[in-house]
Amino acid sequence: MNQTLYNQRLWKNRIGIALSMIAMALGLFVLLWILVVLFTNGIRAIDWNMFTQSTPAPGSEGGGLANAIVGSLMMVGLATLVSTPVGILAGVYLAEFGDRSRIAEITRFMTDIMLSAPSIVLGLFIYAILVAQVKHFSGWAGTLALSLIAIPVVLRTTENMLRLVPGTLREAAFALGAPQWKVSLMVTLRAAKAGVVTGVLLALARISGETAPLLFTALNNQFFTMDMNSPMANLPVVIFQFAMSPYDNWVRLAWGGALLITMTVLVLNILARVFFREKISH
Repeated sequence: MNQTLYNQRLWKNRIGIALSMIAMALGLFVLLWILVVLFTNGIRAIDWNMFTQSTPAPGSEGGGLANAIVGSLMMVGLATLVSTPVGILAGVYLAEFGDRSRIAEITRFMTDIMLSAPSIVLGLFIYAILVAQVKHFSGWAGTLALSLIAIPVVLRTTENMLRLVPGTLREAAFALGAPQWKVSLMVTLRAAKAGVVTGVLLALARISGETAPLLFTALNNQFFTMDMNSPMANLPVVIFQFAMSPYDNWVRLAWGGALLITMTVLVLNILARVFFREKISH
């Protein structure tokens, strides 16, 4: 009887492992397929002109994505600078100070709503409270929309990573007479820094490719500009518009922009993981 039960469990375990391996292989195959198609089509658009020339007019030859690249860097960079401290400090509060308070419950509820809300809803929200009031699109509106998308990602990741830190580490710091704010910022946050950075990178990866909120906030600009108070070109909207155009030159630039975003996020993730892995090992 025991041998029969053992054999049943053994076969169930083998079947479960086999199904898991098949699912993993299928996911990796689809991911590699996407990357191969993206790289094959996008590498043809990667040249010096793409980084030095602005987006071309309809039907014209040449051109590049310089204005869209600069616009995306400015908006994504500012959104990251806004969302990172806000998300990390809010996550520290939820995990270390207001674990079961009423404010913490409301904050978690609102975070869940923002995480599950479509990005176009957040874009429409910023359009209603900012763009419609000032009567023009702007890079500031795009930055604010991207910040609202990134903050809950950083917040939830920070809270989860801090909860994984062993309680004995906090107790040891308290036993040495350290105040709670110093324990939270100098001990637990430092112990979970690799996971916190991963959350920031996840937020960065998400907002780098967001198109819908930027359509209602920053819109687009065919010309090069660094004025955040005016409509500003950005890679996601340019890719969206160029990919559906009948012009081969625009489609080629759309593939190049998509490859540029993908490779940038991939390189940032790899560098961050290698850097923090070396720090932890030392």
